[in-house]
Amino acid sequence: MSDPDKLPLLPPARRSFLEKAAPWLFIAPSLLLLLAIGLYPMIYTVYNSLQNFVMGMGPPVFNGGTNYITAITSQNFQNSVLRTLVLLVITLPVELVLGMMIALALDSQHSPFLRRLLQICLVIPIAITPAVIGLLTQLMFNEQLGVINYLLGRIGISPVDWLGSPTSAFATVVCVQIWEWTPFVALVLSAALSTVPPEVDEAALLETERWWPRFSAIRLPFMLPGITAALVFQTAFTMKAFDMIYAIQKGGPGSATEVAIIHIERLAFRGFDIGVASAQSILMLVLSIVLARTYIRLFYREVDG
Repeated sequence: MSDPDKLPLLPPARRSFLEKAAPWLFIAPSLLLLLAIGLYPMIYTVYNSLQNFVMGMGPPVFNGGTNYITAITSQNFQNSVLRTLVLLVITLPVELVLGMMIALALDSQHSPFLRRLLQICLVIPIAITPAVIGLLTQLMFNEQLGVINYLLGRIGISPVDWLGSPTSAFATVVCVQIWEWTPFVALVLSAALSTVPPEVDEAALLETERWWPRFSAIRLPFMLPGITAALVFQTAFTMKAFDMIYAIQKGGPGSATEVAIIHIERLAFRGFDIGVASAQSILMLVLSIVLARTYIRLFYREVDG
C-alpha cells in the first residue's frame, strides 16, 4: 500500500494530473453505465427516427424528417397520445390530492413507530412489479371468477364485465394506476412536508389555530418543490406506462387502453417499422420534457427556511 507521504515526491505535472483525474476515476463506472443504458439508446433511437427502417425490407436509408411527419399525421398515434393524456389528466390530480392527504395524516401522527410502519406499507404497491399488478388486476376483475364481482354479488349487484367494455376497461386501468402510484406521491410530499422548520410552524400556530391559513401560508410554500417533483415523476411514469396496462388487456378491448407506448411497441415489433416507431418515441420524450418544464415554471419556488 502506497504511503501518502511519498506523493509529494511525484513530479508536479503528474501530481496535478492525478489530482484532477481522481474524481473522474471514482465516477467513471457510473458514467459508463449511464452511457450504456441511457445515452446510447437515445442517440440510436434518434438515428433510427431519421431512417426508412423496416425490418426485413433492406438496410436503413436516410429519409430526413419523413418519419416525424408520418408519426404526427398518424390517426392511430394521435388517438393513443390522446388516451395517454386523458389517463394523465385523470390520475395526476387524484394522486396529488390523495397523496397530500396521506402525507398530512402521516405528519399528524406523533408515534415514530406507527409513522414508520405506515411508510413501509406505502412502499408495497411501488415495490410490486407492474406486470404482476396487471396480472392480479386481470384475475380480480374477471367477470366470472374475480373477487370484485364476488363482493358485488354479495350485495346484490350483477357481475360486471370490467375488462370487456372499452369504458370499464379504461376505468379499471385508471383505478389501478392511482392505486399503484399514490403511495409514491404521498412519500414525496411527506418528505417535502418534513422540510418545514418546526419553529415556523409553531409561530404560525400562535398566530391562528385555523388549519387552512397555516397550511396555505406556511406549509404549502415549503412543499412546492416536492409537489413539482411528484408532478414531473408521475408524468414520466404515466407517459411510459406499459407493463401494467399490457398485462391487463394488451391495450384492449380493441384499442380502448392502447396508450402511446403500447402503440409504439405494436408498430415496432409487430409492424416492424422501426423508423416511424423511433420517431414516435422521440415525440413522446419531447412531450414529457415540455410538460416537465411547464410544471417547473408554474409550481417550483425556492423558500428560505
